Amino acid sequence: MELPELVGLEATMESPVTPEMTASHVGSGGVDVLSTPTMILMFEQAARDAVQHQLPEGFTTVGVRVDVEHVAATALGESVTVKAAVVSSDGRIIDFSVEAWDRYGRIGGGTHRRCIVSLERFMKRLAERCGLDLEKGP
Repeated sequence: MELPELVGLEATMESPVTPEMTASHVGSGGVDVLSTPTMILMFEQAARDAVQHQLPEGFTTVGVRVDVEHVAATALGESVTVKAAVVSSDGRIIDFSVEAWDRYGRIGGGTHRRCIVSLERFMKRLAERCGLDLEKGP
């Protein structure tokens, strides 16, 4: 699989903090603020979006590593912006710098790694590993 240069690609997304995104809702704490798992999900989505349009048909990326810090709380109803930028790519491995902020400043950031996979091959390996019949389901 021949890929174009990915370094420098980036994506930014913004979302208000809804009740479903709070620490109290996802079970990661008892506070109605943006949860760390939700911030990580937003990093993963932005990273995927940064490169997906450059991949051949039938390929996608899956997250394989996250190393982030969450340094400030964002209240319910406030808006959060995340950015993911490709800092290196080596074959199927893509490394991203990720950062999040709200209107008061930086709330978190770090690094995220994704791996390029063939969807067909990925699902076939899953089926073999778990004894699934992909036609029937679990």
